[in-house]
Amino acid sequence: MTGSTLKVIGFVLPLGLDTFGVALALGIAGLPPARRMHIALLFTAFETAMPLVGLALGVPLGRAIGGAADYMAAALVAALGLYMLLTDEDDDEESARLLSMTDRGLFGAVALGVSISLDELAIGFSAGLLHLPILPMIIAIAVQTFIVTQVGIRVGSRVGDHWREYSQRIAGVALMLLGAVLLAFQLTS
Repeated sequence: MTGSTLKVIGFVLPLGLDTFGVALALGIAGLPPARRMHIALLFTAFETAMPLVGLALGVPLGRAIGGAADYMAAALVAALGLYMLLTDEDDDEESARLLSMTDRGLFGAVALGVSISLDELAIGFSAGLLHLPILPMIIAIAVQTFIVTQVGIRVGSRVGDHWREYSQRIAGVALMLLGAVLLAFQLTS
C-alpha cells in the first residue's frame, strides 16, 4: 500500500465509527424499517458532498500557507478527535432529536444531513491541505457510509444506548491518533 492509500484509510475509518454511532442512535430511537434506505442514502449523499466542500476550501488555503498546511491539517484532525471525546450528550435526548429530524420533511432531512457530516467537512479540508487523492477518498466514504448506516440502524434496534457512546469515543481516539501520526510524519520528514 502506498502512503496516500494509508492516509485515505486513516481518514475514512474514524468517520465510519461516528456515522455508525448516529445510525445506532436512530435504530435505538425506533426508526421504522421502511425509512432505513432513505436515511442510508441521505447520509451517503451528505457525507460524500461535505468533503468536497472542505476540499474546495482546503486546497487554496494549502497553496497559500505552503509547508505549514501539513501541520495545520494534523492539528485539525486531532482537534476534531478531541472534540468528539469531550462532547457528552444525553443519549436519550440525542436519539429522540435525531429521530424527530427524520419526520420534518426536506428541512429536517437537510438539517440531519448537515449535522452528521460536519466532521467530513473538516476531513475534506484536511485532505485538501495534505493533497490526498480525492476520488478514492470520496468513493471510500460513500461505500463505508452506506454500509455502516444500514448496519448501525439494524444493530441499534437491538442493543442499548451505550454502544453509540463507545463508537463516538473510539472515533475520537482514532482521529487524535491520526493527527499525531500525521504530525510525527511531518516532523521526521
